[in-house]
Amino acid sequence: MKYSAFSLLRNGFDRDSRWPSILPSVTPKDRYDIIIVGGGAHGLACAHYLARNHDITDVLVLDSAWIGGGNTGRNTAIVRSDYLLEASFKLKNFSLELWKSLSQDLNYNVMYSPRGYIDLAHSDGELEHFMCRANAMCLSGARAEILSPQQIESLEPSINLHTKSRFPVSGGLFQPDGGVVRHDAVAWGFARSAGRAGIDIVQNCGVSGFGVRNRRINWVQTVRGKIHCDKVLITAAGASSELARLAGFELPVEMINVQAFVSEPVKPVLDKVINYNAGLAYISQTGKGELVMGGATDGYPSFARRGSFARIEDTLVRALQIFPFLSNLRLMRHWSGTADIPMDGNAIVGKSPLENMYLNCGWGYAGFKATPAVGWTMAELLATDRLPDLLAPFALDRFKSGALIDDSGIGPYPWLH
Repeated sequence: MKYSAFSLLRNGFDRDSRWPSILPSVTPKDRYDIIIVGGGAHGLACAHYLARNHDITDVLVLDSAWIGGGNTGRNTAIVRSDYLLEASFKLKNFSLELWKSLSQDLNYNVMYSPRGYIDLAHSDGELEHFMCRANAMCLSGARAEILSPQQIESLEPSINLHTKSRFPVSGGLFQPDGGVVRHDAVAWGFARSAGRAGIDIVQNCGVSGFGVRNRRINWVQTVRGKIHCDKVLITAAGASSELARLAGFELPVEMINVQAFVSEPVKPVLDKVINYNAGLAYISQTGKGELVMGGATDGYPSFARRGSFARIEDTLVRALQIFPFLSNLRLMRHWSGTADIPMDGNAIVGKSPLENMYLNCGWGYAGFKATPAVGWTMAELLATDRLPDLLAPFALDRFKSGALIDDSGIGPYPWLH
């Protein structure tokens, strides 16, 4: 549907706007083949790929609030795959390849911007570790470069690496294909595609229980009543542990607040995504000119989704060391999400202790960047009941076998060690 400039203005001021709805209003049926609990990017991506790759549409997606209103809408939308361990790299790099064509796949602009991601090293030892990561990435077919401080300054003229800082910069790891994606566009692009395929998506419909018999889920109790199903996927980030308890088992995860904040908008000053790796402060600039910043977790368990001034100060101290001009800007707003993090800092994906319940949780900071790959592989698991090779290392039973995936030093989890 096309709109003239006048009609756009009229709809903007009209309370009874005639904008077409992306999602149809649906009343849940009594039974579905698959129920997906969680209407964030991962759950919606799984629904999209169930329809697209496996022609499965008897699916219900439930969200306790609104589509993309959880961690999908509470992150800094960075995508990258600069991981050393094979399991982490392969899944994230598959995701990065899917990001490149996702707008065409969905016929919806998700605003993937491959502006490049630079991870700063603060010692010769850390730079040597970055070299190992870069070599491993290149051997696996990804692009990665090691940059000197002079090369970093040539790519980002606004950066200042000459201050007498506590953590001087020795160089950096540059992934040209890393960048940012518009998070709400991702959620609604997947939602529109799934809805058009015939999948039911119901917002403001929380789950309060599961009907378990003989280690199988028979039905899901919601605010709209009891809904029967053959399979259930829990993909609800910060609510994952509570949903697991409702199903009768415990997950080895903790819930930690993660904050981000934005400055007032300014003219283009920052092209790449920069991560100050010592203690963590990462920064990028949006198309509107805002500087988006984030840091490490708050460091203590919480479901509150409330930020702390201590973490804001801690992050800004580091950001100001490399971008002194930030001292002239005002912070406009900040927000917090609830990250579910296991002991090794990596996701739990695959089968649960119940026969027909599946898990996608524990992503912590890394969930958004993995969105399309998780959706693709989880759809394959739900359709075939076979765990894809990309997901096998992330299975729940690794905590019994001791085969943990410890990517320490590549994510914001210093408190884990």
